[in-house]
Amino acid sequence: MQNRKLFVGNLNYSVGQNEITELFSNYGEVSYAKIIEGKGFGFVEMANEEQANNAKNSLNGTDFKGRTLNIDIAKPQTFKPRGNGGGGRR
Repeated sequence: MQNRKLFVGNLNYSVGQNEITELFSNYGEVSYAKIIEGKGFGFVEMANEEQANNAKNSLNGTDFKGRTLNIDIAKPQTFKPRGNGGGGRR
């Protein structure tokens, strides 16, 4: 399994998708970038695992737009089934 997708945390809320793509493109080809608006984090997927590791090791803990970046390999998304969630008929 390749670890090409990175979690990028502690982003300044003013940072846009183009800015994060430009930042990470210094470390290789960015396949995908997504900022979760109003949350201060996002995801960047690099073309290969080597580029992702290089970006992670180079950018983690650095200052970007006044905030210290927190970068790690993204954890796989887990889906929780949506059931009735308890309760009963009333």
